[in-house]
Amino acid sequence: MNYPSKLIENAIEEIAKLPGIGKKSALRMALHLLKRDEKHTLQLAEAIVAMRTQIRYCQQCHNISDSDLCAICTNTKREKSLLCIVEDTRDVLAIENTSQYRGLYHVLGGIISPLEGIGPADLKIESLIQRITLAQNTDEAIREVILGLSPTMEGDTTAFYLTKRLKPFGVKITTIARGIPIGGDLEYADEITLGRSIVSRIAYE
Repeated sequence: MNYPSKLIENAIEEIAKLPGIGKKSALRMALHLLKRDEKHTLQLAEAIVAMRTQIRYCQQCHNISDSDLCAICTNTKREKSLLCIVEDTRDVLAIENTSQYRGLYHVLGGIISPLEGIGPADLKIESLIQRITLAQNTDEAIREVILGLSPTMEGDTTAFYLTKRLKPFGVKITTIARGIPIGGDLEYADEITLGRSIVSRIAYE
């Protein structure tokens, strides 16, 4: 496609690099930004630059944060003895949106994937072990660890490895329930999900 301006072509090229955005969508976005008041476009640009240059990662849980410790870790109303281990920040956001969890998190920054060359040393596992070790024999000792990892081969591999590493601490290790989604039909469920749903059945109330 021929563009009337090299400047807009450059903008489209960069916008199109974002996930889920093609050249046509990038063109619409670029033209929209061009039509908007210059102040609004500059505010967007400044917000993106500030996010990229100033954002931090929590020193305790490794979630994205504006300061050394994130808002969840510093919240005195959170259950300190409950720790949910997740792959990345997207998982934290997903769980928080349920409003059903009041514990803390630990973000691994990925999952073990030999095919992609990602091993335990590439994740935030050692800091997890250190965190649990330091919390022992204190008022904030970890009593239960929830493995909030995706039910994939890589997720299960990571969960298995973590279980072995955490076993010496004597903490309760649980995993998020896996089953049929609300509104789902049994005939469309895969065999593994359906099987796990039956094995992990609960009392009907």
